[in-house]
Amino acid sequence: MSKADQICADAVEVARAAVTEEPAGDHLGFVSEGDRLVTHFFDCGLPGYRGWRWAVTVTRVPRSRHVTVCETVLLPGPEALVAPPWVPWQERLQPGDLGVGDLLVTAPDDDRLVPGYQASGDPAVDELAWELGLGRPRVMSRDGRSEAAQRWYDSEHGPQAPISVAAPRTARCRACGFYLPLAGWLRPTFGVCGNLYAPDDGRVVSADHGCGAHSEVLREATRPEVDELGTVYDDGEVDPVG
Repeated sequence: MSKADQICADAVEVARAAVTEEPAGDHLGFVSEGDRLVTHFFDCGLPGYRGWRWAVTVTRVPRSRHVTVCETVLLPGPEALVAPPWVPWQERLQPGDLGVGDLLVTAPDDDRLVPGYQASGDPAVDELAWELGLGRPRVMSRDGRSEAAQRWYDSEHGPQAPISVAAPRTARCRACGFYLPLAGWLRPTFGVCGNLYAPDDGRVVSADHGCGAHSEVLREATRPEVDELGTVYDDGEVDPVG
């Protein structure tokens, strides 16, 4: 920081008079911006601007004692109430924010996607190749698949969900007849629940997830049979009749 020009530093009242929106408050000090260039700060009393301050920059030409005003601006001070830093919309977006009719543009450099391959035109080949990404401009990258897998595994459809913890240890999705495994890299770990009566019907579940609607949950064991006693009548309260 350069040494403050004394004449500009002393021009407090010149700077104060430049504030026309309201009577400027207490003088809070000044800073040297350069040769013969000083900015004075005044307390702001406008409603809603607590901690803000008026900044008035003054200067003078060489060998002149006449000080002129360059600019006046309202700036936040160290304790001012300010809006949070602006965040691009794609970074503010959260799961579930997309509504009916909304369009979500995927960035060209989205690291969850990698280039796909062109379809061959042979139906026999394309039927198999679709799973590998043929015919789509982009497919999920390894990072994208790993991110999705971790998110699903940690969700309410993973092994630590309350319904899974409460289910019998043998009632795991991988052994359920309603479990439809995913294809490709995610096949060993995830599938889709196809049980109409299960709470996860139509959702991706981990293979070690579980619930009480497992296809192989057995009925409660039949109670052991006991010998039935013959019918007994209590005739102590029977009145004889003629």
